[in-house]
Amino acid sequence: MGESLLLVAHGSRDPRHARTVAALTRRIRSARPGLPVATAFLDFDPPSVPDGLERLARHGARRVVVQPLLLTRAFHASVDLPGALRRAPASLAVRQARVLGPDPLLTAALERRLHEAGLGPGERTATAVVLAAAGTADPEAAAALAGTARRWQRTGWRAVRPAFASGGTFPRTEDVVRMLRAEGAERIAVAPYVLAPGRLPDRIAAGAAAAGADHLGAVLGAAPELVRLVLRRYDEARAGALALTG
Repeated sequence: MGESLLLVAHGSRDPRHARTVAALTRRIRSARPGLPVATAFLDFDPPSVPDGLERLARHGARRVVVQPLLLTRAFHASVDLPGALRRAPASLAVRQARVLGPDPLLTAALERRLHEAGLGPGERTATAVVLAAAGTADPEAAAALAGTARRWQRTGWRAVRPAFASGGTFPRTEDVVRMLRAEGAERIAVAPYVLAPGRLPDRIAAGAAAAGADHLGAVLGAAPELVRLVLRRYDEARAGALALTG
């Protein structure tokens, strides 16, 4: 088998999460024929990261790039995942790729989801967007989301403001929708900055509905832009490993 790609998602008690990760995995395999692509989860869903690495080793893998399906470099990417990788089989050379965000491909995927939700391409300048993340207690991750919102606003939106669904982080989605309405926004769209369905994305959707948002995008899921981004991160990690050993 030689070299493989292991996608690592957060995991969820909600079965829609694993189904969405499976759909993304299938699209990545289709986009890069010949590259073995497997999945593992940090919590809730099997296999665990150590079990996923063990399976790859049993099937003949010698080098594995581990791609976190995480949008920010918070606790899961900086602590949980490296800890799990330390339990990899000794026969594997393992390299952790960068998290997915920030990246223009993510905002392109968010725009795709908003357009699919009925927001026309000519409505950008009259639309304020709530960039709604799951939530984090990590100040670096919260700052990264705020930076993404600022950069995205500069592409022509009336406003882009961050919001959160949990983690003790404020403001909430519904609070930002109401604030933008009070500021005079004619049209408000909520863009969930999350990979897959689950309890927190449902909370984002409920907040959008309660506050009367005009459009609600779907989760990022298996968007084509996400497929391209994962493979870009894989190529970057692999090139870095070759540079270190070449």
